[in-house]
Amino acid sequence: MVSAYAELEGRMRDRLGGRECLYVPSCRFGLYLALRHWCEPGGRVLMSPVNDDVIFFVVLAAGLRPVQAPLDPLDGSIDPAAVPEAVWQGLSAVVTTNLYGNPDPAPELRARCDRLGIPLIEDAAHAIGSTVGGRPVGTYGEASVFSLSKHTAAKTGGFLALADPERREELAAARDALLHPPRRTGELAYLARPYAEAAVRGLRLVRAARATLRLLGAEERAEIRMPLRAGALTRALPAAPALEPFHSWVRVDMHDYRLGPGPGRLRRTTRRLARLDDVLAAHRAGTERLLASEYGTPGNGGVQPLFRVPLLVDDRDGAIAALARSRITTGYLYDPPLDSYAGEAFTDLSPAPEPAARFARHALPVDPRRADEVLAVLRTAGIRPAHLSPTPGGAR
Repeated sequence: MVSAYAELEGRMRDRLGGRECLYVPSCRFGLYLALRHWCEPGGRVLMSPVNDDVIFFVVLAAGLRPVQAPLDPLDGSIDPAAVPEAVWQGLSAVVTTNLYGNPDPAPELRARCDRLGIPLIEDAAHAIGSTVGGRPVGTYGEASVFSLSKHTAAKTGGFLALADPERREELAAARDALLHPPRRTGELAYLARPYAEAAVRGLRLVRAARATLRLLGAEERAEIRMPLRAGALTRALPAAPALEPFHSWVRVDMHDYRLGPGPGRLRRTTRRLARLDDVLAAHRAGTERLLASEYGTPGNGGVQPLFRVPLLVDDRDGAIAALARSRITTGYLYDPPLDSYAGEAFTDLSPAPEPAARFARHALPVDPRRADEVLAVLRTAGIRPAHLSPTPGGAR
């Protein structure tokens, strides 16, 4: 087990220029470890309101109060210039999102966190191949978390990367204390999942495919956001920090998020990670084509190998329906923003919510490997681009 972890960790360490890496069963699990290690319960954490709701519940499970940040409406990145000084002064940490692989302004956020004496934690689940300021995303924070469920499609695993290697032993012990032991049934289900999904999709049994995903804990949402269940959440909050009271929220779409990996899972993950450079090249090429289209937005520097490219469309529901008719599924939607979803009972509201709301309403996340298919469908269906202006005062 240790040797298998070491091989995966070594490969990721090389990608991050020598930054210490700790294998974790999921990005959300790694983020929980980081928040518990660097933040005292009761602290306030700046985060993006256009984000997976699971991450919101991870912050709550860590005993912290989410604070929703203003965003740039063109790419969904945090807009530091729009965060009021009073908000900065009340923070315990900043958590980036790097939405779809578009980097948050880590150099600016790093400098701000240094002045405040608070940690920067980078959620790089979508950004394993992205760069910012000439460095890989994930090399600015005290900690960063990566997912192997996204670009590598391993459907399991991730990394907690550390700026200070001397913290590794303590965090490894905390990880091991929270892990559930590997289960034979879980291992068999994981190994069978790709074949089951391929079979039902190959037969064009869409409803059966969705039922299979639900059975495997990979799809549990009737809507974009999971039900908040405000009453149950209110009752869970006093028990934080702890994972168990928040398990029903944190596990959504990934029931094995804290399951220790068996040998089969580790072997598949290692093979997938070894092919990552080819995958990133394909994502980068597709991203370039999509951003150059009428639906794309100008980038802040070179083209990134985005996990999903957020095309900006006037009628997103119409675009999703047109793509569905061509058997192209749209996922990774994060609408409405978390402050609208959760309300001020559970989060500090964004001081400038409209840019995030506009981005969330018009962003159509597209797999860049299907760029040409998607553009053909949107143009044939007469889907018009949305023209959003940058945040007033935004410097980027």
